[in-house]
Amino acid sequence: MNADERIIVPLDVPDLASAIALVDKLPQVSFWKVGLELFTSTGPGILEVLKSRQKRIFLDLKFHDIPNTVAGACRAAAGYGVDLLTVHATCGIDALKAAAEAVQVGAEKAGTKPPKLIAITLLTSISAKDLAFDLKIPLELPEFALQMALLAENSGLNGAVCSPQEVGQLRESCGKDFLLVCPGVRPSWSEKGDQKRSLTPAQAFQAGADFLVIGRPITAAPDPVLAWDRVCEEVDVGK
Repeated sequence: MNADERIIVPLDVPDLASAIALVDKLPQVSFWKVGLELFTSTGPGILEVLKSRQKRIFLDLKFHDIPNTVAGACRAAAGYGVDLLTVHATCGIDALKAAAEAVQVGAEKAGTKPPKLIAITLLTSISAKDLAFDLKIPLELPEFALQMALLAENSGLNGAVCSPQEVGQLRESCGKDFLLVCPGVRPSWSEKGDQKRSLTPAQAFQAGADFLVIGRPITAAPDPVLAWDRVCEEVDVGK
């Protein structure tokens, strides 16, 4: 798989028209992320648009609820035929196991391939200080992310979302077949914004990431096509 096929661009826009305009502006992008804002605004309509254009889809809804509710949501989402789907690891082992079973059932019922179910370990906007002082979790941040990834793996999930700074440790502990998706990646020439645990794309791939989520450096650039090309070039140079 080429580097550009492993870069996911988020459709962080408020409505369907804006989403279609962005997809049209970046025809080179083959993998798009649909998150809470856009899905809440458009429902599955945006997924139908992306599938009609043969795009891959990361449905990033970060389900977090009791096991029965998480399972129901995952069962329904699996019917959309998306490629990746997220659930919070902090739902606990019962909810994670129920989710893993539910995506198989939902996909089979819809006659489609089940999505890869990916656990959220810790949001990349949360720092070590936030974890300790605000959330009162008595673990170092890398240890907490690792424990959440191992919980997901032991529950039958396909992978985890983690910051690039944790990806090396998770790759070593969870093995080569466990998918690692890294948001919070910032090219060397861009601002970090609210991402507190970031690496460059080349560094993240070298550390063991399977997919990178890169948004504002591309979508908010004066020339998104040029920014996309610069990201791909930076990754190729960093191999």
